[in-house]
Amino acid sequence: MAGQSDNRARISGDQLRPATEQLIFNPFDPEFRKDPYPVYDWLLAGDRVRVSPLGLWIFPRYEDCTAILRDKRFSADSRNAEGFVAPGSEEEARLFDENRPFLFLDPPDHRRLRGLVSKAFTPHAVEAMRPRIEEIVDDLLDAAREKGEVDLIADLAYPLPVTVISEMLGVPKEDSDRFRKWSDDLARSLDPDFAVTDTSARDEAASAFRDYFTDLVAKRRSDPGGDLLSSLIAAEEEGDRLNEAELLTTCILLLVAGHETTVNLIANGVLALLRNPDQCAFLASRLDLITTAVEEMLRYDPPVQFTGRIALEDVEIAGEVVPKGKVALTLLAAANRDPDQFDEPDHFDITRDPNPHLAFGMGIHHCLGAPLARLEGQVAIAGLVDRFPGMQLATEDVTYKENVVLRGLAELRVRL
Repeated sequence: MAGQSDNRARISGDQLRPATEQLIFNPFDPEFRKDPYPVYDWLLAGDRVRVSPLGLWIFPRYEDCTAILRDKRFSADSRNAEGFVAPGSEEEARLFDENRPFLFLDPPDHRRLRGLVSKAFTPHAVEAMRPRIEEIVDDLLDAAREKGEVDLIADLAYPLPVTVISEMLGVPKEDSDRFRKWSDDLARSLDPDFAVTDTSARDEAASAFRDYFTDLVAKRRSDPGGDLLSSLIAAEEEGDRLNEAELLTTCILLLVAGHETTVNLIANGVLALLRNPDQCAFLASRLDLITTAVEEMLRYDPPVQFTGRIALEDVEIAGEVVPKGKVALTLLAAANRDPDQFDEPDHFDITRDPNPHLAFGMGIHHCLGAPLARLEGQVAIAGLVDRFPGMQLATEDVTYKENVVLRGLAELRVRL
């Protein structure tokens, strides 16, 4: 594994000076998307904070990222950003406000909406789902064995979490295939506006999801079940705890966020194993290490690369003042490679413990579905390594999706 100085030497000029030079680095460059870590090493070796002409305050260090994510003086709501302009007409602006998921809200709305669904994602509630998750994984791996060579995303990493979250919400199994294109398009909504030149597909996906859940909610109102959607409808009918727009937006958020990051966790994690065959063989011989192995996968190549926060007042971080209304960009993937926090950060070590990575964020917006993502990743990857200890990459030329915030493979072909 190359060290930091070696990684920095491999950085191409295009990765550092695009038309997006204002970003300090170029997240749109294919080489960066393929391997952003040399650039992160370069950032970690430099100033603790860099300010771009776009007004982004960029923080790569672990200490600073955790400070920002924990600080109540920073907001997740883009409406607090300097120069924020509501989209379109007055009606479009109203819809924008009404349809913001709690991921992009601050307390008290964030606390209220998150609280309505949090009980379904506690470690105890998630652990009760283990037998069903194991059953789904067994079925998927049985089918994969018959093929010999598979696209691990299409055959395992995608169908597992989308099946689980669909069953939790009470979404009919036959509808799950309809969601993939919608979900891929809607996942781009996590990218900053400057990273999405054409928002039409994203908007169409949001509309399609909203129409779908409007129909499903109507069915569940007349025929409630034991699923999470029925529970949310019951909460909505109690009064002011959840309105119709919040109900629909929460359903969409849970469905999309409930599988998009887990797809990347499984695929990125397996790729790390296959590119470190000694660690893969070690895990195959010691499946009891799956818990620490998955935590290392989350640290080493996390599904979420960065997240932004808006200063609600002037805030001093790393000796610099982030002015009110400015965006602080916390580079989670860089922080996970910070040598001040992790020994040999560029080394993939499935026994690493403790491992306080930031893959799921920190603070009040710490990923609600983290226990479920962890369990799905553990069951899927342990099952795969146990059944196919000799699996190999079918090609080293892997391709990534165009997303900026969520970094994940478009395909991962593996010979079992």
